[in-house]
Amino acid sequence: MKIRPLGDRVLVEPIEEKEQSVGGIIIPDSAKEKPMQGTVLAVGKKTDKDTGKEVAFSVAPGDTVLLPKYGGTEVKLDGKKLQLVREEDLLGVIVK
Repeated sequence: MKIRPLGDRVLVEPIEEKEQSVGGIIIPDSAKEKPMQGTVLAVGKKTDKDTGKEVAFSVAPGDTVLLPKYGGTEVKLDGKKLQLVREEDLLGVIVK
């Protein structure tokens, strides 16, 4: 099964943090913060509201982006936790 985002939405796979800290302490899942980075898997088709013409996204599949701490919609697909986020809610693109 595949997901194609609609409108100005972006499908992102969050990058999970390591389970162990530098000091060797294992952090339980309940104490972990949500991931703040993710990899873009797919983008929808964004249109200009005034002209109706298709507009290019600022991100593309494969980009690493900064996600908001809260927001978006969590989706499970083939056992993976993915997130659907509006492009305007993304905080930035990590340039490598």
